[in-house]
Amino acid sequence: MTRPPERPGPGIDRLLDQVRERLDRVNPVVAQQAQREGRAMLVDIRPIAQRAEFGEIRDALVIERNVLEWRLDPRSAARIDLADDLRLWPIIFCQEGYASSLAAASLQDIGLARATDLTGGFAAWQAAGLPVVNPHR
Repeated sequence: MTRPPERPGPGIDRLLDQVRERLDRVNPVVAQQAQREGRAMLVDIRPIAQRAEFGEIRDALVIERNVLEWRLDPRSAARIDLADDLRLWPIIFCQEGYASSLAAASLQDIGLARATDLTGGFAAWQAAGLPVVNPHR
């Protein structure tokens, strides 16, 4: 039996471990406090179907994953106004905290050194009993 050829790169599980090593990930309680104090911006990268099914975090900024870097890069012509704030601390979240880790690392790669993600994602926020709006589940 012939073995399949070796694939270059670390594979997704190793890549996830690598990017998480450089993120200062935050738990839901810390994220909520930082948002309340105006020190952080929670950014929801989940698709509309997940937001409709599970609900949303009040005052979180919705930027779907496919345009995230363009909206938050202060050098981008497609940036949002908040991207011009040099104090920006984006805390990215997805449903369970996997895609958000990769997204936060990508933001760091384009120069947003403070970018991080919410450990456990929206599911952890909800499990912590923190408020959500419009849950349809």
